[in-house]
Parts: sequence; structure tokens; C-alpha cells
Amino acid sequence: MSESSRDGVQSWTESMSARDRIRAVAETLREPRSVNWISEQADAAWSTTNEELQALVEQGQLRRVESGENTRYQPDYTRLLFEEIRTLIEANTREELRSELAAITEEIEEWQATYDVETWEELEQSLADGDLASDELRERRDVIAFWRENEEDRRLIKHALELYSDVEAAREQMTDVADRATS
Repeated sequence: MSESSRDGVQSWTESMSARDRIRAVAETLREPRSVNWISEQADAAWSTTNEELQALVEQGQLRRVESGENTRYQPDYTRLLFEEIRTLIEANTREELRSELAAITEEIEEWQATYDVETWEELEQSLADGDLASDELRERRDVIAFWRENEEDRRLIKHALELYSDVEAAREQMTDVADRATS
């Protein structure tokens, strides 16, 4: 990392409180991590990190994972999934979600035709082909990354469309209850 990059990161983290840094680290965990690890990454005191992690567990944002004598923390992935789906529903109309789903499907079909494969895994296997030039390898690696992202987006959009009516009904019910409470 260049010195100017480090300075940018350093000034960004310096502008955050220790608790904000702890939350930022905790929200991006990909695997269960210890208080010590999170404390080190957030550049925060162990006691502050421990207190903040306990608060995040109580709020339902993190889960405590016990493994032997070690306690580790990880995001509540179920909650994150539903929050992503809720955000998709709140930020998009049903038609916008359908259009995005169609665009993703079209892009994947283009890759399938271009590379004569059915899945990104098959495309990944083609990277071992000794006849590919370095620019072709880079292009295929990029396509694989986009393809995987598209599949994840497609999965989320499908869930959002499946739950769209239920979320709308729940939102209307909340509005009705609020209206009755203020009348």
C-alpha cells in the first residue's frame, strides 16, 4: 500500500470513533472472529470492543459462536439477507426488479454463448487452457467475477419478487395501525 493510500485510510479511521470502527469491522466479517482479532482490526481497546460486540449481539446484529473455550462473533447472515431483500423491495418497483432480473439473465446468456459454457464454473475451468493469452485470461477472470455477482443478485431479486406482495401487505397493515392510533 502506498503511503498516500495509508494516509487516506488512516484519516478515515481517525475520523471514526472506536465504537464506529468496531461496528465497521464486525459488519464485514466473513467468518467468526475473536474479540482480540476484531479489537486489533478496529484499533480499539479490548474492553471497548468486548462491550460493543455484546451490544451488537443484544441488538441481534451479531451472533456469538462458542467453539470450545473460544468465543467468536459473526454477523447474523439471516438478518442481513432479509435486510437486503427489504431494501430491494423498498427501493424498487416490482417492474424494476423484473427488468433487472431480465437484464441479468440476458447478460449471463451472452456469456454462455460467447464462451460456449453453461456455468461460471465451466468458464473458470477454461482458464487452464494453455492457448489463452494473458488479456483473454484477465477478461475471463473478470467475467467470472461479474457472473458470480449476477447470480447472487438474481437470487436476491427472485426472493424479493416472491416476497413483494407480503411486504406490501405488512407495510399497509403498519400504516393502517398507525392511522388508527393517531385518529
